[in-house]
Amino acid sequence: MAPEAQTPPTDLHIEIETVAPLGGEAPPPLATPKLDVRIPAATATAYRVAAGDYIQIIDVDGKQCSDFLAFDAAALAAGEEYGLDPTTTRTLVGTATPGPGLHAKYFDARMRPLVEVVQDTVGRHDTFMLACTAKYYEDLGYPGHANCSDNFNKALEPFGIAARKGWPAINFFYNTAVDAHGAIVSDEPWSRPGDYVLVRALTDLVCASSSCADDIDPANAWEPTDIHLRVYDKSCNFPKGIAHRMTPDAEPRMTRESGFHPRTAALSRSFVEMNGFWLPHCFATSDPISEYWACRERAAIMDLSALRKFEVIGPDAEALMQRAITRDVRKIAVGQVTYTALCYDHGGMLDDGTVFRLGPNNFRLVCGNDYCGPWLRDLAAKHGLKAWVKSSTDQLHNIAVQGPKSREILKDIVRTPASQPTLAELKWFRFLVGRIGDGDGVPVVVSRTGYTGEIGYEIFCHPDHALVVWDSVWAAGEPHGLTPFGLGALDMVRIESGLVFAGFDFCDQTDPFEAGIGFTVPADKTDDYVGRDALARRRTNPHRKLVGLEIETNEAVGHGDPVFVGRPQVGQVTSAVRSPILKKTIALARVDVTSSEIGTAVEVGRLDGHQKRFAATIVRFPHFDPEKTRVRG
Repeated sequence: MAPEAQTPPTDLHIEIETVAPLGGEAPPPLATPKLDVRIPAATATAYRVAAGDYIQIIDVDGKQCSDFLAFDAAALAAGEEYGLDPTTTRTLVGTATPGPGLHAKYFDARMRPLVEVVQDTVGRHDTFMLACTAKYYEDLGYPGHANCSDNFNKALEPFGIAARKGWPAINFFYNTAVDAHGAIVSDEPWSRPGDYVLVRALTDLVCASSSCADDIDPANAWEPTDIHLRVYDKSCNFPKGIAHRMTPDAEPRMTRESGFHPRTAALSRSFVEMNGFWLPHCFATSDPISEYWACRERAAIMDLSALRKFEVIGPDAEALMQRAITRDVRKIAVGQVTYTALCYDHGGMLDDGTVFRLGPNNFRLVCGNDYCGPWLRDLAAKHGLKAWVKSSTDQLHNIAVQGPKSREILKDIVRTPASQPTLAELKWFRFLVGRIGDGDGVPVVVSRTGYTGEIGYEIFCHPDHALVVWDSVWAAGEPHGLTPFGLGALDMVRIESGLVFAGFDFCDQTDPFEAGIGFTVPADKTDDYVGRDALARRRTNPHRKLVGLEIETNEAVGHGDPVFVGRPQVGQVTSAVRSPILKKTIALARVDVTSSEIGTAVEVGRLDGHQKRFAATIVRFPHFDPEKTRVRG
C-alpha cells in the first residue's frame, strides 16, 4: 500500500485462481529496451552491451535456468580473453553469489568488476557448477544431448572466442547448495513466472545467455522453457532491490527506502538489505565501534523503519489480541506498550514484538515478521471475531534515539497536549501522541522503548514527515554529540543487553522460555491463546535454556558454534560479540538445562568442534546492566 493510501480497513473479498504459466509471454519491460530477444529452450545467444547499460534476464514461465557469460570487449579486441570468473568473484565478495547492495559485483580473473547486480527477484543462483556439458549427459547415458556449453561455443564463435568443453558460468536461477556433508545438491529453481535478474555492465562487454537444455533432472523442473532477454540504456535509473514475498504465492516487492533515506544516504554508502528496506550498516564519518560508544555515552539515532506495523481495530480487537499474544492484553492500559511473544500451536515462536494500546478497541503490533498480519487475520476469521488487521508499515516509518542524553535531546522538541504526558514524564514502556515543534508541527507517536539497553525513544511518523523529524532531532542533538547509528553497532549493544533477534536467538522451533523471554508468558493468564497448552507443558518440562557465556578468547565466535561439556555437545551459540565496554568475548547460547547453571564450565568449539575449543563459563545475562537501571532511567 502506498504511503498516501490512508484508507480505513474494510472487508476484502478475494477470489483465488490457480496461477497458470505466462504462456510464453514476458512481463512488461522495465523501460524501453535497446534489445528485446527471446532465447528458445535449449539454445543460447550472444550479444554486445555497452558500459552502463542494463541486462535483464527473465525466466518467462518459471523454474528455468539461464547460464550467463560476459567478456571484457576491449580485452577481446586486443586478443585477450577475460570473462566472468566465479572463483575470483566468490573470493572477493565473500558470498556464494553476489546480490544487490554492498556485495553486488562479478569479477574477472584480473579482479576487475564486469557486471553489478541491481535487482534480483529470486535470490537463489549458482556460481559453483559449469554450464551443462556434453560429457555430463554422455556419462548419464544421453549421447548427443543439447547442452549449454556447446550452445555457447556456437554463439560466441563470431566473436573469436575459443570453444571450451565446459564453460564456468554464472548460472542464474540454478538452485544448488552445499549440504552438511560437503555434497553439492540441486533441486528445482525457486524462480516463478516472470522472475528476473537485472545487472549493469561496468565496461563494454560481449555477453552470452542460455536457456538451459537440462531435461533429465530437476534443474529446469524436468521441462526446459524459454528465457527472455532485454537490454536497457544506461540513462535508465533502476533502484537496487531484492524481492520479498510475504507468503510463497504473494506478489514480489522490491527492497525500498524509508522516508529517512535521503538523510542517511548523505552520511553513508554502506547500506545492507534489512527485512525489505535499505538500512545503513555504518556511516562514512564513523565506524561501528565509535557509533557503539556514542550510544553508550551520549546518544545515537538510527532508522528502524524496516519493523513491521499492524493496526488491529474493531469491537473484538482486544479479544483477538488476547488470543494472539502470550501477554494478558486486558491488563494493558491505553498509552501503554508491552513486549510479547507470538507463538504457534506447538509453542514455537512466530515472532516477538511490542503491542501499543491506542484505545479500548485499537492496538498496534510492531514486530519483524510480515506474516504476523495474515496470521492475525486468519485467527480472527477462525474465531468469528469482528476485528480488522491492516498493515501500516508504509504509513509509519520510525527512528530510534537511544542513549543517556536522549531525553535531554527530545524533551524540548516534542510537544504534547494536556491529555498526554510530556516527553520528560514518559515512563518506560509508555508512549505519547504529540507533535514535533509547536502545536502545528508534524504529528508523531513517541514510545519509550528501544533495542539497545539504554534509555531511549522510538519516534513514529508518516514518511512524508520523515525529513522534518530527522532534521529536528539532528539539530537538537548536535550539541549533545548525537551520532548516526548503524546495524553493525546495534548488534553489539543488543547482545550485551541480552535482547534476542529472530533467526539467531529464536525461531519457530524455539519457545519463549528457550529464547530467554519466558517472562512474556504469564502463568496467571487464564484466557485461551495460541500455544497456551503447549507452553504450559514446556514451562514445567524444559529441555533447553538461553544462557550467557563469557568466553576466554579474542578470536571470533559466531552464531551456530557448538557448546560442549567434555565430548558431547550440549548446545550452541546463538549470538556473540567482543564487548567493547566489558573488554571480553561474550555470547548468548542455548544449552541443555542440565548444563545451564551459572558457573558451569563449558567449551565453545571451532573447526570441527573438537580440534579447537575455547574455555567458557555460563554467566548471568544480560551481561551489561543486568538490573536494567540505565534503560529504566
